[in-house]
Amino acid sequence: MISKVIFKKIIFNNIHEKNFNKCIVKKGLFVFPAGPALASINHSNEYYDSIRKADLVFFDSGFFVLLLRLFKNISVKKFSGYKFLDLFFNFLKKNKKKSIFCIDPNLKFSKSNKKFLKNLGIKRVYNYMAPNYKIKNFSDRKLLKKIKKIRPDFILTNIGGGKQEILGLYLKKNLTIKTTILCTGAAISFFTKDQAPINRVVDKFYLGWFVRLIFNPLVFSKRYLNSLKLIPMVIFSKIKTID
Repeated sequence: MISKVIFKKIIFNNIHEKNFNKCIVKKGLFVFPAGPALASINHSNEYYDSIRKADLVFFDSGFFVLLLRLFKNISVKKFSGYKFLDLFFNFLKKNKKKSIFCIDPNLKFSKSNKKFLKNLGIKRVYNYMAPNYKIKNFSDRKLLKKIKKIRPDFILTNIGGGKQEILGLYLKKNLTIKTTILCTGAAISFFTKDQAPINRVVDKFYLGWFVRLIFNPLVFSKRYLNSLKLIPMVIFSKIKTID
């Protein structure tokens, strides 16, 4: 069985959900790059750097998984941010003493996220509304100060793809405490119902993109068209596998 796939010097981990319990106790930066974000690595050095330096990179993109199978005969398991959070929230129900620090895009989502986590039985939930981050010269000293004081077990970056991973790497570099940074982006909103109604069946059959496109075509049509750049990237790249 393939354990890792190296694409553009990014080490993707082919993790099965049965290994989740071994995975969740690890500390570091976990990223779930979507197809459109992956397609941007050739012209976004900051994003590319954040993915390449992550501790665990998951196969979030069903499109990328299909391209690997079609053009490179490489078979790996899709492990989306949705699936990870589904398992993570079940883990939290059994580990209610864990502390969660959410970095949210706005007040509405912040309230929804806190309510959802509290309903799981988690007593120590902290929320921080992210400012409008600039990719160049990335910095948020206020956030660092709060996290260092709280010392959470997990940090959930619930902001958009392309910035959340850069934020995650910034935290990894600047925090001295050992914690787990989960760059699952908007995936928590599928559980709070603030975004399109994605469920296990939709995720299993790689249809998350389709549901999001129906519910917000103006935003996601352009985003998914950009992901088509992945096709030549996969075809013309030398991709290595590790058993």
